[in-house]
Amino acid sequence: MPSKDVLLLPATELVARIHRGELTATELTELSLARIADLDGELGAFTVVLDDRAREAARRVDERIAAGEHLPLAGLTLAVKDHIWLAGAPATNGSMALADFVPSESAVAVERLEAAGAIVIGKTNNPEFCYGDDTYSPVYGLTRNPWNLNLTPGGSSGGSAVAVATGMTALAIGTDGGGSIRIPAAFCGVAGHKPTFGIVPSQPGFIGWPTLSVFGPLARSTQDLALMMSAMAGEHAADASTVPGPSLKGLANLSPLKDLKGLRIAVSDDFGFARVDPIVRDAFRQAVDRLAQLGCTIEDAHPEYKNPEPMWWTIAAAESYASEGSLLDRSELIAPNSLSLIRMGEAISAGEYLDAQHERAEFAKVWGSFFENFDLIVSPGEQVLPFSVEEAEKLRSDEIAAGDWWGMDCVANLTGQPATSVPVGIVDGGLPVGMQFMGRPFDDERVLQVASTFEALVRGPLMHPPRKG
Repeated sequence: MPSKDVLLLPATELVARIHRGELTATELTELSLARIADLDGELGAFTVVLDDRAREAARRVDERIAAGEHLPLAGLTLAVKDHIWLAGAPATNGSMALADFVPSESAVAVERLEAAGAIVIGKTNNPEFCYGDDTYSPVYGLTRNPWNLNLTPGGSSGGSAVAVATGMTALAIGTDGGGSIRIPAAFCGVAGHKPTFGIVPSQPGFIGWPTLSVFGPLARSTQDLALMMSAMAGEHAADASTVPGPSLKGLANLSPLKDLKGLRIAVSDDFGFARVDPIVRDAFRQAVDRLAQLGCTIEDAHPEYKNPEPMWWTIAAAESYASEGSLLDRSELIAPNSLSLIRMGEAISAGEYLDAQHERAEFAKVWGSFFENFDLIVSPGEQVLPFSVEEAEKLRSDEIAAGDWWGMDCVANLTGQPATSVPVGIVDGGLPVGMQFMGRPFDDERVLQVASTFEALVRGPLMHPPRKG
């Protein structure tokens, strides 16, 4: 059996070793299962571990490799967020109201990852209905940050981020309707990509926030994100919201550029409306200085628009009621903060919802015009450092679980633009900090390549939290 150290290698390196015969899918799966047994008792990332299913899938992948088949994700272990449907496995969406639900079919994106050779190890924790920016589920309890167990990993894809940060899996799939991939990526020191709206199918599955939320990858490097996107992306009849776009198959071979000469990159600490922790702001500015070394043209700029959070909340609440309103006959099984958001949505009229969507179109137009002069905009990966699980619990006790630390994340969801969060280093106190790269709609390949180029400059060896094992 290979050393457990291989679990912290980039996914691209693991695939290469499997295709060279230096590692098998079965060996990697067994190492992942052992690491979960060792670490997850204190982290709480997984809701269910699918030992037998994973071993059988690994055996089949090894047979396909032995037969000479080339699989882009050969043997890579994969964590699937509880919210996302996987046939035959619980999908509680973090709620006691759905505690017994087991879907009979898988989301198209999961099927595509498995077809490409990924091995589903298990499902990971998310807050109830994904309504939260930490990861606490009434069904499965609390997920903790591997950099400091007293801190939150963020949410709502917190379990998925913890799985890849610790090497329990090589890859994970999450969802992002208001930062739910990018928040935990920044808090856990991993890479995460929120794709252009409509290029990754999110059905069959829960309704969720159908005009805001997308499925996307979390991994330990941007090249690993690109590898996942090459398998996940593409329109599908199962999801009417998917749209034709540029083929992303070439992302499987994405590599950093030599430099970024010729690119015009806007820089914004706060998009003109957000509160940003001074430590995060300083780390971001240091990262911008490094970005300038790659030869791109950099200018401090952002679109001029009022704080979009109220608009986002109106849309999210209305869509929450459309998605979860049918569960109100079991309201005693729904946590108070989740129930308050559903009730808030119940009170929003069709006219108010459409007005918010009209305002959103104007907001997207402003951002679209801005990108006539810039290729990308970079901003802090998250506005604050990871906060305590006690503070997260306090936020959950509010009617709407959010504080003034959040807001920049929702921009990419309102505009539909692609956004990649990558780690840029460790600040005093031993916590990771990240940077977000956002580009034009359908420009996912450029966003990922620029992020990868920057990552290669600043990151060096992959960062790993100081956990045992």
